[in-house]
Amino acid sequence: MVAKPSFEDNCLAPVSEGELSDLVAESARSGTQLRVIGGGTRLKPMSPGSERKAVSTRLISGIVDYEPGALTLVARAGTPLHQIETLLEGEGQILAFEPMDHRHLLETTGTPTVGGVVGANVCGPRRLFAGACRDHLLGVRFVDGSGRIVKNGGRVMKNVTGLDLSKLICGSFGTLGIATEVSFKTTPAPEKEETLVFSDVTASEASTLFATALATPFEISGAAYLQRTATIRIQGFSQQIAYRRERLKELFSNYSIDVFEGEQSRQHWMDIRDVRHFAATEHPVWQILVRPTDAPDVASGLERLGGNTSLDWGGGLIWYNGEASAADVRRVCGRGQARVVRSTNFGPKSFFPPENEFVSRVSRSLRATFDPAGILNSDLLDH
Repeated sequence: MVAKPSFEDNCLAPVSEGELSDLVAESARSGTQLRVIGGGTRLKPMSPGSERKAVSTRLISGIVDYEPGALTLVARAGTPLHQIETLLEGEGQILAFEPMDHRHLLETTGTPTVGGVVGANVCGPRRLFAGACRDHLLGVRFVDGSGRIVKNGGRVMKNVTGLDLSKLICGSFGTLGIATEVSFKTTPAPEKEETLVFSDVTASEASTLFATALATPFEISGAAYLQRTATIRIQGFSQQIAYRRERLKELFSNYSIDVFEGEQSRQHWMDIRDVRHFAATEHPVWQILVRPTDAPDVASGLERLGGNTSLDWGGGLIWYNGEASAADVRRVCGRGQARVVRSTNFGPKSFFPPENEFVSRVSRSLRATFDPAGILNSDLLDH
């Protein structure tokens, strides 16, 4: 099994934005490399004897503001995700992008934080319906690689000043700055959900099912394929669900369709969200973004290399579990973007997909602006 990473004993954990700013400024002056960590759920162990210091935002925590009527929430970066989800549940709301919990797949013991979710742009099966984490981010405060405190965006939906910079920080994995506070728009929780289950179908058939279902007005909020089974989720008010279910059954009348309801449906999508089907395996796990129409051919090509695949986001996301080399995986993916998420020999050269010359030039320019000393998670940037 994959060894369980945990927080390093010397992990630094500032308790305020000001303290973090001072720490980063001093690190920039001294050239000390920093490993930026949220709650430790996606932690990559550092090499023995590494001079890099780990810094966690887990103590910069707490709800700053929540206005259910305005559908907005502001929280410090170290706030546990479960605390936010519990708060929202009490008001009948959710984070629409359904963030994944990496702990099962990576066998880590940390606590997911909202800052970590933003840093990695974490989202789950609802992404194909509601968009990604960055699409719900209203604003962010962060400390850049020079120790400067930067505020960008706003706390209300109508205030979108500088939103693009917030989106830039989202998904940067701490390489451009360390988030200290984030603002989100929330959404009402669906009253009910059901899942249509199509058994014994091929990946190509599943792709056609997804494309057809997603072209309907029935607001499909999940479309996944695993072990020759395709599943399609519908969410909404009870009367809506009954109508949509029957219309979809009519549309796919040449298939035998089972239905998951209530807790069975919720547990199914939690398992899909967290990729639990690959959690107990020993082989590397890759996250691959492709055009949904390319998914069957790419998945077939990956399986010919050895291993297994599953599809999410209507085919836009492929999870690959196998021992193929990075070169072979990326060759099969073609125009897709492949990133290793878990590996028994996790190397920074495989973390981000290779960049073309133009993207690489833009990336270097951004890092020169936000982290001129090159101290923030720089090992993740080595190709």
